[in-house]
Amino acid sequence: VQLQASGGGLVQTGGSLRLSCSASGRTFSSYYVGWFRQAPGKEREFVAGIRWNTDSTDYTDSAKGRFTISRDNAKNTVALQMNSLKSEDAAVYYCTKDRLPGVRGADFGSWGQGTQVTVSS
Repeated sequence: VQLQASGGGLVQTGGSLRLSCSASGRTFSSYYVGWFRQAPGKEREFVAGIRWNTDSTDYTDSAKGRFTISRDNAKNTVALQMNSLKSEDAAVYYCTKDRLPGVRGADFGSWGQGTQVTVSS
C-alpha cells in the first residue's frame, strides 16, 4: 500500500493549508490514520489521528483548536485542515496508518512521502 501526502506549500503566518492523504491499493477502512511532521533537526512528532471506522480523532496539544483531521469515504482520503499556521508548524508532514492508534512513529508501519509545509512571517 502506497501512502501519498499532498497539499503542502508556502503560506504566511496565520494562513491555512489543507493536506490530503491517499492510499493506493487499499482502503483506510478499519485503520487508524495519523499525521506526523518532522522539522529539520527534530524528531518526527505526532500531529493528529483518526479512527476510520468510528471517526474519533486525536490531536497533539499544539494542534488542538487549529487543525482538523477528517476522512472522506468516497475518495478514500484523510485530510488535515490547518488554520492559524505558525512558524513552528513548518515541517515535512507525513501520513501513516496502522491497525491500532498510536502517537509514536514506531507504532506505524506504513509511511508515504511527505509534503513540505513552509510558513513565512
